[in-house]
Amino acid sequence: MAPDGSAVRLLLRLNGGSMAHFELAAGQTSIAVAHRTVEELWFFLGGRGEMWRKLGDQESVVTVEAGVSISIPCGAHFQFRAFAEHPPLAAIAVTMPPWPGEDEAYRVNGLWS
Repeated sequence: MAPDGSAVRLLLRLNGGSMAHFELAAGQTSIAVAHRTVEELWFFLGGRGEMWRKLGDQESVVTVEAGVSISIPCGAHFQFRAFAEHPPLAAIAVTMPPWPGEDEAYRVNGLWS
């Protein structure tokens, strides 16, 4: 289980980064978090939902589905949700540097409760 509440499976790890598969069940909303030291690139494989990101004064909500890529800069607050009428939201994410451990992510106030 990832710190945001989604199912996570580590796929690969090298000195410069790691890759994982994330899945959030249809109708579910993740816990809003931010990262202390890593940044991530996400590529969505399936499902449909929304990703909220906030960094400083900039805030956005993006519709995500298969083929959509997004970035999560270090320190950005983010949260995602999977629409109920679609399959689970699934993504591959590359984390740079590699995920350091359970203290990396911390909870923040999110857009959706």
